[in-house]
Amino acid sequence: MILDRLERQGACSYQELAEALGVSTMTVRREVDRLASKGAAIKTLGGVQKAMAPPGYYETPLSDRFAVNVAEKRAIAERALGLIAPGQTIFLDPSTTCLELARRIGRERESVTVVTNSALACLELGRGGRNTTIGIGGQFDPASGSFVGSASEEWLDRFFVDRAFVSTKGFLPAEGTFEAAIESIRIKQVAARRCSELVLLADHTKFGIRALCKALDSGQIHTVVTDAATPETELRRLERAGKRLLVTGDGSARLEEVTHAS
Repeated sequence: MILDRLERQGACSYQELAEALGVSTMTVRREVDRLASKGAAIKTLGGVQKAMAPPGYYETPLSDRFAVNVAEKRAIAERALGLIAPGQTIFLDPSTTCLELARRIGRERESVTVVTNSALACLELGRGGRNTTIGIGGQFDPASGSFVGSASEEWLDRFFVDRAFVSTKGFLPAEGTFEAAIESIRIKQVAARRCSELVLLADHTKFGIRALCKALDSGQIHTVVTDAATPETELRRLERAGKRLLVTGDGSARLEEVTHAS
């Protein structure tokens, strides 16, 4: 039954499986240990994911992601900065694109309250000392440099922010965002519930990619910030769906950005 569910969903938490099967989480953990020892499943933080998935379904190490599409991430972060004004409260996920945004906030903004589960973003935001940073604790995940798990999710659920900025492993505009690590999904789902506006930061390489697990529905996304290399067909699809768009290098101003006076 566990393998059947993984085949359908890609990944599950221990709690989700326990509720579905009517057993304790300890029973689920023992079964998952047995499956993992046979190579039939892969254990993750707080859950289990399907084995033998395509390579793109798995999360890459943080150190590797730092060196990928750096110019695009910096341009996206610079464009997204125009959505942030003094006095606002925002959430940043632990993606490398949001880390670039954290660096710019630390240098170029003040009186912004930032809620994040990223340890690296906290360090960047603390350099300027002009903004307020609220770190979400929990179990530290070295692969993402962030805090994850139920404690992180419960803590974030106490806050309500003006804008939540998140990135993704893969994005299908007609469906939503996808992640390769199950521990990153729930924190983004909580952020989506606890914000007035969800802003997706996704460079062109994220479009058309389906990773291991679906994280967010397209309907939960209000604004998409991407780079100029994103196919025009994808941009039109987002516009038809009523999404607000910011495209780097786009002088036609697809979106009227907020000003610092707003």
